[in-house]
Amino acid sequence: MSNQVIYIIMGLSVVAFIIIAIAYYILSKKMQKSEYKKIQKLQKGTKSSTFSTEILFQKLYLTYRKIPFIKKYILKLRRRLEILNIDDEYATRRDSAKIITRSLAILIPVVIITIMVARHNFLLLFILLMFEIFMVDILIESSVDRKDDALLVQQIDFFSEIRHAYHEFNMVEEAIYQVSLDDEKEVARQGEKIHEILISDDPETELEKYYDVAPNNFLKEFAGLSYLTKEFGDRKVDGASLYLKNVDNITQEMQIEILKRDKLNYVFRSLSFISIAPVMLLEPLKSWAVSNFPFVKNWYYGKSGMIVQILILLITFISYILVRKIKDNGSVNMSSKNTQNPWQDKVYNNKLGKKIVNLFLPKDGTREYKKVKDLLKDAASPLKMEWVYINRVCIAVITFVASLFIFTYLHNVAIDYVYTQPTSDYDLIGGMSAKDEAKAMETTKIHNEFLDMFRGKLDTEQKDIERAMQRSKHYKDAEPEEIEKNAKKVYEKLQTVNSEYLKWFELLMAFVFMIVGYMSQIWILMFQARMRQLEMEDEVMQFQTIILMLMRIERINVEMILEWLERYSNIFKSPITRCVNNYEAGAWEALEELKNEISYMPLIRIVESMQAAVEKIPIKDAFDELDSEREYYRDKRKESNERLIKRKGMIGKVIGFAPMVCLFVGYLIVPLVFIGLTSMSNSFSSMSSTSF
Repeated sequence: MSNQVIYIIMGLSVVAFIIIAIAYYILSKKMQKSEYKKIQKLQKGTKSSTFSTEILFQKLYLTYRKIPFIKKYILKLRRRLEILNIDDEYATRRDSAKIITRSLAILIPVVIITIMVARHNFLLLFILLMFEIFMVDILIESSVDRKDDALLVQQIDFFSEIRHAYHEFNMVEEAIYQVSLDDEKEVARQGEKIHEILISDDPETELEKYYDVAPNNFLKEFAGLSYLTKEFGDRKVDGASLYLKNVDNITQEMQIEILKRDKLNYVFRSLSFISIAPVMLLEPLKSWAVSNFPFVKNWYYGKSGMIVQILILLITFISYILVRKIKDNGSVNMSSKNTQNPWQDKVYNNKLGKKIVNLFLPKDGTREYKKVKDLLKDAASPLKMEWVYINRVCIAVITFVASLFIFTYLHNVAIDYVYTQPTSDYDLIGGMSAKDEAKAMETTKIHNEFLDMFRGKLDTEQKDIERAMQRSKHYKDAEPEEIEKNAKKVYEKLQTVNSEYLKWFELLMAFVFMIVGYMSQIWILMFQARMRQLEMEDEVMQFQTIILMLMRIERINVEMILEWLERYSNIFKSPITRCVNNYEAGAWEALEELKNEISYMPLIRIVESMQAAVEKIPIKDAFDELDSEREYYRDKRKESNERLIKRKGMIGKVIGFAPMVCLFVGYLIVPLVFIGLTSMSNSFSSMSSTSF
């Protein structure tokens, strides 16, 4: 390199150094300004020198969003948490990451144990891993439900503080603001939102938006009553504030609901896991039975044992779904459920998918269409009609393919067992010694050579096998009796191997299972609708409480009461909605139509009181019996909840323990007793024949 080039490089380096020094000087001057110092001071106050779990969960949330499988769950989870942590993205991300992390901490060890236990049974391993995916749903749902329950408990104290603040300020919005300002719990965010609604330019519109995202009905009622009190003013009833009396009514309703949820949680606390537990016990139970009672080995490792195993898995899956359905109906927070099913939309928006689904979808206006539509309403299902039939078609196809796969797998299991079982000369009630088992396995390997030679040749006879054995090296010096005995065993094995193929009746059974799978979605909806009928009395009693709160408010009318009932209804939502829509055309006629659509007598009495209030008497006089018999209705509702919980608990326990009973009776006791008695009978028959 020439000196001139070196001088140029040195010069450029000096110039670059001077430019950097000048830039640093300018930046340092700017950094001394007050704005930057203020930002630096704020950052210094928020930075933590120690480990922070809050920051860790925020980072974990971002990581989970990038993982394909977990991303689905965290998006589903945050949709529910957004309702609880209203307008608080930081808390939503933190809680989502916490719940997912806790679930993974439980799931990963369980998956590892499952792989270790069932690694030799690939079908069982696959099904167990699928069940463990369902376990994630249990953990996530239970975690969110606990937060929902905790919010309900916080509301008790929140409403109590509202009473004191209202006495001090005598203004609804100011009382809510002060209590929300002083409280750091999750309910304070709901209070802040309600305060923002009350002071907004269009509170009625904002209130309707809040009704769609409120975590529970009690906050809806509180927000609505606060708005009505702010708009129409408060009044004294029996010397007390009507607003505070209504807040007390909501508090009492919440206390009843908290007790109901606590009892339901106690009854169903372990049922979901109990219903799933049998699938985890299949392999350990089989290993224990075979090691202690060797005579059942053929049954457990053969096709019969595998069929019973699959049936137990199927019963377990159905029990798990039904237990979840029973438990979910106990929640009043129906609006927080995830109602988005994007994959169904994608399927139906596809031209081919839409064409296939429309072949099964009943035409609008037909009897079948109305029947399914009513069933969806009765079950309070968030599914659309198109989604139901997409699910039905998909389940039917999956069931058919899975049935064919299972039948093929069972044939392979039977063939594999013929090739791998030790070949003994007699039935054993006891176990084989290691030496006898090694000898029996050697015989099996020799027989397998002849099985491979004649496999698939359906016209093979025992004499053909005897001739092949005489020519082989294994039986070169064997006696004719030994060759005949071994040829007979090989012929029996060959008959088993050649008969293990997919038969016509198995194809027919696959079609039957496909039809069952196609109907399963409807049956689940019918079961859910039936379970919801148990809560009919509880919903009507909630209607009575709402009317009791509204009846003394100035300027309240029947139409407003109907709108409130529609907002909080669940089981009777469809007929009440039609009544609200038809009310403008004629109040009495709309209420008469509503009365004709329902058959539950307590609700019919409420409708008749509304009819009286429309044309004859004031609302407070039409419903005066609710006020006079308030304590009776409250006690009756408590007793109704007790009966509801008892019935649900009884149904849940029967369904939840069914897989465990099937496991021990059908997979352990019956095989041991039946095969044990059969083996003993055969042994005694052999002994008696040899004695003669």
